Amino acid sequence: MSSLANTLNLPAHFKLEPELLEHFSSRPGHQRCVEGRDELLMVLHEVPKSGIPERDAVFFWKRMGGRWHQPGGTGLSELTDLLDRYAKAIDKNEEKLDSVVTAADIFGILRHSGPLARSTRNLALALEQALVAAHDDREIRSCRDRARELERAAELLHGDARIALEFWRAERAEEYTRSSARLGRIAFRMNLLAGFFLPMMALSSLFGMNVKIPDGAQPYFWGVVAAGLVIGGVLLLVLAHNTGRNADFGAEERDE
Repeated sequence: MSSLANTLNLPAHFKLEPELLEHFSSRPGHQRCVEGRDELLMVLHEVPKSGIPERDAVFFWKRMGGRWHQPGGTGLSELTDLLDRYAKAIDKNEEKLDSVVTAADIFGILRHSGPLARSTRNLALALEQALVAAHDDREIRSCRDRARELERAAELLHGDARIALEFWRAERAEEYTRSSARLGRIAFRMNLLAGFFLPMMALSSLFGMNVKIPDGAQPYFWGVVAAGLVIGGVLLLVLAHNTGRNADFGAEERDE
């Protein structure tokens, strides 16, 4: 059993019963309070780091009717310090959330806020288990209440980060829609210019050519030119009308 205690990195001054150690494997496991025959052992986790799944365990041990023991001695001051570190991590991410400018920034906050929310929730549950066995322990009750506050703050941080990501995505989608509409108007104007100047360029090219028109086609030449201009004008009007209708229809869809 002593080798198991060494594997778990339990403090040397923790005198655990062999029956209590039977609840453990070679790893500390999740956050919880394990009750032995006449003692309690709380397994808590350090503040999680972003992108690192492993958790560092912090142990607190107590014999029934006695004082709590922590890695650095007696008392629960290190539990209060642990709660302070959770609070600082949450506050730091909240400050980052107020100044994010890219989706990568929000994603970085989400990668940390999720583990923070889970760890604070499980930490509060471990303290609840300790209160079941030692219901008159006012220090644990006070730490439990603060852990519940941290749990709520971490959940709000995670929810706000998700909302910020959705808002950022919707904002970029609106910018893309406005840019697409602007490009559509520019393309329409370019088509109008091309449709207006193309016949003029064709006429200029035609009149600039020294081509002898057959005698039989000379009486119909200007009629063919006039018919071409009329047909080109009609096609241009139809193109402009259809393009305008499509633009109005797209605007109505966006309004709906």
